[in-house]
Amino acid sequence: MEESFLQKLWGLHQQNQLRIPTGLLCQFLNRLLQMLFPPLAEQPFKSAQALGQEASFLEQELEKLLEGVQHISPFSASETVNHFIKQLPWLHEQLLADAHFIMQEDPAARHVEEVMRSYPGFYAIAVYRIAHVLYQAGVPLLPRILTESAHDRTGIDIHPGASIDFPFCIDHGTGIVIGETTVIGKYVKLYQGVTLGALSVAKHMQDLKRHPTLEDHVIIYAGATILGGSTTIGARSIIGGNVWLTESVPPFSRLYHRAQIKVSRSEAPEDILDFSI
Repeated sequence: MEESFLQKLWGLHQQNQLRIPTGLLCQFLNRLLQMLFPPLAEQPFKSAQALGQEASFLEQELEKLLEGVQHISPFSASETVNHFIKQLPWLHEQLLADAHFIMQEDPAARHVEEVMRSYPGFYAIAVYRIAHVLYQAGVPLLPRILTESAHDRTGIDIHPGASIDFPFCIDHGTGIVIGETTVIGKYVKLYQGVTLGALSVAKHMQDLKRHPTLEDHVIIYAGATILGGSTTIGARSIIGGNVWLTESVPPFSRLYHRAQIKVSRSEAPEDILDFSI
């Protein structure tokens, strides 16, 4: 490389004050989940004292991570750690309810432990709830990095700013997008490919509600797209697969996309294709 270009890069590195070790952040997340949920623990804790030591270690690690972004937004790392720790019992209760709801709604699930260990929907929800606590505390960057790590692993994109009550169920989940100002009530179930998005992505709408509201007991089937900050799906409504919706619907609504089927011939062709997948 040319020396002038290297010098330019060196100048940018000297100016950079952002210190976010993404690897350490992901390690913190994994160890926190293992502490909260025994089925996820790679090794069992040998004593209550060992569990307490792990909790203290995670508190210290979180404070270090927060100190790396303090210069971006005015907040106290130590106060945020204390707030986060106080939220853990409530966070744990929400996630246990999520896991049980997923098991209840999925006939393929046999045990809550199976849901916790192997279901991408539970993992994405868990990471979202952890990131949401930090987001509400005013922590910059870290919440989004956490949810994007879950997005990378599961294909489920949940913005940490979304407001999601519990219990909440994501079935399969690949391709789900939940925008920043989405509001989701209790006992809501989403299938793969659902988009809860904005009608417009104009920058001046940054501080406005841009994404829909889903009231309690709503089910959204695969591939449905629901857009707009004023769009509300009333309680106990069912939105069928591939529906495109930009208007509110009242409670107990049923919306389905009707496909048109045309038969082009009355007999099977001699050269019919037979695929094996």
